[in-house]
Amino acid sequence: MTTVLTQGGNAPLTAARVTVEVTAPKALDVSGLLLTDAGKVRSDADFVFFNAPNGPGVSHRPASGGAADAITIDTRAVPAGITKIVVTASPDEAGTTFAGIEPTATVRDADTGAVLVTFTPPRLDRETALVVVEVYQRGGAWKVRAVGQGYANGLAGIATDFGVSVEDEPAPAAQAVQTPPPPAHAPATQAPPMPNTPPAAPPAPATAPSFTKVTLDKGRVNLVKGGSVSLEKNGKPFLSSVRMGLGWEPARGGRNVDLDASCIAFDAQRNKIETAWFMKLSIFNGAIAHSGDNLTGEGAGDDESITVHLDGLPPEAVGLVFVVNSFSGQKFTDVKNAYCRLLDAGSGQELVRFDLTSSEAHTGVVMCKLVRQFSGEWVMTAIGEYVDAKTARAMVKPASAML
Repeated sequence: MTTVLTQGGNAPLTAARVTVEVTAPKALDVSGLLLTDAGKVRSDADFVFFNAPNGPGVSHRPASGGAADAITIDTRAVPAGITKIVVTASPDEAGTTFAGIEPTATVRDADTGAVLVTFTPPRLDRETALVVVEVYQRGGAWKVRAVGQGYANGLAGIATDFGVSVEDEPAPAAQAVQTPPPPAHAPATQAPPMPNTPPAAPPAPATAPSFTKVTLDKGRVNLVKGGSVSLEKNGKPFLSSVRMGLGWEPARGGRNVDLDASCIAFDAQRNKIETAWFMKLSIFNGAIAHSGDNLTGEGAGDDESITVHLDGLPPEAVGLVFVVNSFSGQKFTDVKNAYCRLLDAGSGQELVRFDLTSSEAHTGVVMCKLVRQFSGEWVMTAIGEYVDAKTARAMVKPASAML
């Protein structure tokens, strides 16, 4: 017999293994969080979702073949100290709210498929994420409760409430990346150069070599590792809005590779200010906007893109570092044809391209950086350095060191 719950209602679970499906007229991302009596996760590993599909006693099942995104809970395998599993949902399409697409949760016996409980929250409006139901332990028995609590700040808001670190914290001063010592000719007390300030030049030799500044005057620029290009044309800033496209493909004969692209913004002291990534798609009031997560890398064109409205950035944001990491731990040797390219966000015209010509057995790569000079111009530099880092958080320190 199926129990239909209303908001706040609860019912006993009559199966030890249950699957919670959440369906709606539009595609949803469904997640699960394992909580202690304090209502918090023990660590980020207790957050189960499409990029981290397996936790202790809890797993994520992606939508396929007509089946909805779902969380499966084996109450017998849930570790001691975990008393509640919260099931959440958010629209798969970035920026979409639940208005007019109210979801329905269906709790099934995971072994037989029999429907045990259903719940449809009351009409929603501006919510972009929702705690749908919770499976909890009370008096030695497991129950399910209909919650229907909405959040206007997306899945990141839910995760933060339950203790998941979706926002990278700046490193303490004692752990800050060490800057190189000042050149021998400089006073010992001179501050190290900032990322948007060229180091003090030594006295020029009798016949100083000449260097050509690469700009966009002659059209599209292909960069090699370490190469730079100014986003100027005819001596003036060429445009105010750009899009960084990042792409990759699975290596020949390999499985799909789920990589995540992020943009980390730094100040002049190389301290992280904000990060745009798949858990936080918009920062600086939309001045930097992420396109959303790509789970496979298949298909032509950019797999993920990040749009930057340069004129909308706060004055303290002088360095933007674009990184790609493998959340699931696959190495970049499983990837081919990785690249980044800068486009005019308005016309889609490709301005600058950097192709990685080799791969290394690491889980992260710092692709490139955009740095604002004192003159106000922005310069893009190709980096292409591999590191061992599976999350955007872990990319902050190496990215800072490469500014």
